[in-house]
Amino acid sequence: MSKLHERIQAQPPERLAGIRRGIEKEGLRVLPGGGLALTPHPPALGSALTHPHITTDYSESQIELITGAHRSVQASLDELTATHQFVYRVLQQQQPGGEMLWVSSMPCGLPTDETIPLARYGASNVGRAKSVYRMGLGHRYGRRMQTISGVHYNWSLPGVTSEEYFALIRNFRRQAFVLLYLFGASPALCPCFVAGREHALQPLGTGQHALYLPHATSLRMGRLGYQSDAQATLAVSYNGLEGYARSLYEALTRPYPAYEAVGVLNPGGEYNQLGTSLLQIENEFYGTIRPKRTVRSGERPLDALHERGVEYVEVRLMDLDPFASVGITAQTMRLLDVFLLHCLLSDSPLDTPQEIAELKRNQHLAAERGREPGLRLQRGGESIVLADWAAEVLAECVPLAAALDKAQGGDAHAAALEQARALVAAPEQTPSARVLAELQGRHADSFTAFALHRAEVARDDLLALPWSDAQQRQFAALAEQSLADQKAIEAADSLPFEAWRQQYMAIRPLA
Repeated sequence: MSKLHERIQAQPPERLAGIRRGIEKEGLRVLPGGGLALTPHPPALGSALTHPHITTDYSESQIELITGAHRSVQASLDELTATHQFVYRVLQQQQPGGEMLWVSSMPCGLPTDETIPLARYGASNVGRAKSVYRMGLGHRYGRRMQTISGVHYNWSLPGVTSEEYFALIRNFRRQAFVLLYLFGASPALCPCFVAGREHALQPLGTGQHALYLPHATSLRMGRLGYQSDAQATLAVSYNGLEGYARSLYEALTRPYPAYEAVGVLNPGGEYNQLGTSLLQIENEFYGTIRPKRTVRSGERPLDALHERGVEYVEVRLMDLDPFASVGITAQTMRLLDVFLLHCLLSDSPLDTPQEIAELKRNQHLAAERGREPGLRLQRGGESIVLADWAAEVLAECVPLAAALDKAQGGDAHAAALEQARALVAAPEQTPSARVLAELQGRHADSFTAFALHRAEVARDDLLALPWSDAQQRQFAALAEQSLADQKAIEAADSLPFEAWRQQYMAIRPLA
């Protein structure tokens, strides 16, 4: 019996039933014609600063919906669905024709870079800092890159130590290509996204309405997506909490000449960014998965992680599913549970600089050419066909799916795994291939026409679901309370913003 099988059999069913998962789902507000909505975050949704479930990400136009952590996949999905229902009822009241949520990870028709509105969080010091941070991201990477959206999957299992979570993370990074292949859904984009940039994309069809790569799975996770030349200089190891924390600390305190040239203030005295180091704050570090710890009021995430350890992991590479009204399905969530459990329970050797470089190349290959027949990745310096490696990983997941089904009842995990295994042999059935097929077959090679149609379908499906007066009152009360909470934070401020910024940005040396 393999070590993995022994570890699976050693898991008490009550522990496996204790998996908790939550969802953070981003999406751009768009106009009926498919352009970016430039209106402020609707007041009826509450305060983006303090609402527990409805906020904004980079842009004022980019809504982020957040669920709590649930022991049931269906409970997570039910909460996400109800939050969408409320949001859509509010968006229907926005300007003539209403607004919708864009269902693709790659953005809609965008205005000029400087016209994309930054998220605003009010007059408090913490609210101003959030906006200044986003201004910094715009200076550093451009505003268009920050309009990319995705689904983050937060996951924990009872009794897992920080070192075990880092072992999970190392294995996840090794095998992340499997998820890009199975769930990548951004093989094409609007030409406006790469206007003025060098790229290797091809026009789809004879028009100029979409750019794509023939075998791409997730352009969002490729070279055109969340990438940074500055961050490429970071050598972040995931061999343990101490080393990871010190890598981030170094990035948070290392001066970076290009960002020093931008400066904290512009000549008019307005803020360009929070600081001039390689990272302004911890969340600026891009990655396919992050170790996380809930922070206390005013606490830096790195301090929370270093002092109290890893509480959960945040999976960050999932594209929005344009064929699902809320961007993700229960079946996908169950496959993620199986996959993450496999990453946790499998042997996980320490990473090396050579492997980290290898994994980055594998990520780009899987994102940009993942469905290419015979595509080969690197595993420990050896060449292996992506489909063979993916089939091997998913075959090892079979007893894990069975164990989860036994602990939670039913056969839903086994069914999700079987569908994933079938996709390895049928790349034409993957979401990325289905997106291209619809673009070409039903929408005259137009990315906007495809995504707009799917957004309309999602809107109509969500608005057709039952909605009670009690639900409306509950969400309206949450929105009202969040506005009151924001005012209370603003009233309690005692420091001038610059003094507050300097205090917040003073990174405490790690013990």
